[in-house]
Amino acid sequence: MELWKVVGLAGLAGVAATGAKVARGERQRKAYTPDEVRSRLHERADEPLDDAQEPVAQEPVAQEPVAQEPAAKVPASQVPAEQES
Repeated sequence: MELWKVVGLAGLAGVAATGAKVARGERQRKAYTPDEVRSRLHERADEPLDDAQEPVAQEPVAQEPVAQEPAAKVPASQVPAEQES
């Protein structure tokens, strides 16, 4: 048998083994009822964080100043008078 045939058969066997492992994992995941999944998620959420999993604080994002158009000049006759309270 030539070398390329051996390499091809080994690759085919690897693909088949990987597919079988993925299919087995899918069957195990789908075996959970929705209530079991929900309870497992709640358990994981209630576990305390390790030091390695400490959440990272995000730095505030600086906002760019908004360009404003110059105010239109209003004639003094149209400016309302200020009222004293």
